Amino acid sequence: MPRHLIKRSFRLAGHATSVALEAEFWAELDALAQQTGQSLAALVVSVDEARAARGLPLASALRLAALTHARAA
Repeated sequence: MPRHLIKRSFRLAGHATSVALEAEFWAELDALAQQTGQSLAALVVSVDEARAARGLPLASALRLAALTHARAA
């Protein structure tokens, strides 16, 4: 795994999974979770549930959620 990626693990639909993103995306996702009163894990679950309809990989969906949040700020 490239050094610039940070890997975090979550349980989604009862299964363990891990996602590797750049630190800047994790920081934005942490801010979004805090702003919405969720844990990061809960935010990841909600992004995971929404991405299924779009057919996106989880990492891509998380990056898009972070980007949307950053643009709204």
